[in-house]
Amino acid sequence: MTETVAVVVVTYNRADLLERMLAGLQALDRQPDAVIVVDNASSDHTSEVLAAATNPGLDVIRTADNLGGAGGFQVGVRAAYDGGFDRIWLMDDDVVPAPDCLDVLLAQDEPCLTAVREDLRGRLVEKAATRFDLRNPLAIRPKTESVESRYGTRAAMPARVEVQNVAFEGFMVRREVVAAIGLPDPTYFIFYDDVDYAVRAQRAGYRIWAVRDAVLVRQLDFDQQHDLSGWKGYYMYRNLFVVHLRYGENALVRLKPWLVTVAVVLLSPARGGRAEASNVIRAMRDARGMRVGPSRSVD
Repeated sequence: MTETVAVVVVTYNRADLLERMLAGLQALDRQPDAVIVVDNASSDHTSEVLAAATNPGLDVIRTADNLGGAGGFQVGVRAAYDGGFDRIWLMDDDVVPAPDCLDVLLAQDEPCLTAVREDLRGRLVEKAATRFDLRNPLAIRPKTESVESRYGTRAAMPARVEVQNVAFEGFMVRREVVAAIGLPDPTYFIFYDDVDYAVRAQRAGYRIWAVRDAVLVRQLDFDQQHDLSGWKGYYMYRNLFVVHLRYGENALVRLKPWLVTVAVVLLSPARGGRAEASNVIRAMRDARGMRVGPSRSVD
């Protein structure tokens, strides 16, 4: 049986990256049946790039406001699910698939798959966790091992690696998964919406496989993890706390966000001042209101 595939791309003010990404999709050996681009109210020349794009099955959804990556993926996954597609392949606008990437993924008879990322120099940069610990309260960060840290190179990987979280950069699900666990949670806005979705999938009984030979090339370096005193830092803290509060496997793990908040505030004079302390306090307050996860219904 030939399965239908919809690619869901979320973009915001990165028209040049989006143009390269769409060209990469058009160069795939096996063309997707639809390319659903969610334009998060971009103010650059994204509309011109999309107007010029000739991808088969291109469907552009322009939101009235910037919903963040999380809100954009919720809109796109809903559109793909309502469109009846068998598989839904999630992409950011800063990745480009190898020509055979879709074929390699479709050859795997699994409900949850992810492509494996490399940088522009061909180095493995797959951050998906091979261990994501929500049981040990002493694990400061729940991601204790990733594909990149475990294997180092793509050549050292086995053909498939089971992972415990993913990025929405090459993650593919069958529609049965969406039916079982619902849509991505838009309240995350950015960061950890993909982790939340992976945890929900696993708790519904699905395993997630990173496929070594499904190559996805990342166009940008990872550089956001040090922005803890800026606006992104608020979302990093808040959404990490939400994951612990929702999915922590014992009371001590669910207590970790409070302990992290106290530690950051106490250390803030040595870490650069009030901005990070303000972020973490606000994040802890707002995370408490997000402890209950989204509905599993797609209606």
